[in-house]
Amino acid sequence: MGRTVLVSGAASGLGDEAENIEFLQVDITSESSLKDLAAFVADKPIDLLIHSAGIRGLVPDLERLHHGDIAACETLAVMTPETMQKTFAVNSVGTFNLIRGLLPNLRKSPDSKVVVISSRMAAQNAIVKSFSIDVPEVAFVLCHPGRVETGLVQWKEEGAISVEESVNGLLPLIEKWGKADSGKFYDRFGEPILW
Repeated sequence: MGRTVLVSGAASGLGDEAENIEFLQVDITSESSLKDLAAFVADKPIDLLIHSAGIRGLVPDLERLHHGDIAACETLAVMTPETMQKTFAVNSVGTFNLIRGLLPNLRKSPDSKVVVISSRMAAQNAIVKSFSIDVPEVAFVLCHPGRVETGLVQWKEEGAISVEESVNGLLPLIEKWGKADSGKFYDRFGEPILW
């Protein structure tokens, strides 16, 4: 019998070649959308949740004005409360609500794990660390995918790798991570990131 893997943020095509795949569009900031997800998965055990949904948090007007200059679009001097609140709502609160809503399904699998794709977002990382403490029967691992060309920004960042290269490098790591790695943060090569 196959495993049940749920991937959030799969709009880039992650998993397109998998057999028996089903898609559902979900807004992780919407309570009603998360209820739709809960109904969709029903009582099905989830063996692996890969949570990669998120936003970059660049100030939209500045991103258009300063094409190619990420630093000009996300420093404290230019950050707007609206952009900060939206970023926090998606990346932190959305992560919390998604994982909490899927806990019944994750608990039904004997070796379930949650891998959260993160780029050093302290609030999100603290949430995942809290889950690792409060829900020890599930492995919760944070992973920095490297600088990936995902479309989170409107231009190609210097040194960015393709989504395919990132995924191909991460999948073997995701397979090997388990409860001993719960609460830890790794880079795309499997090296620990201290925070």
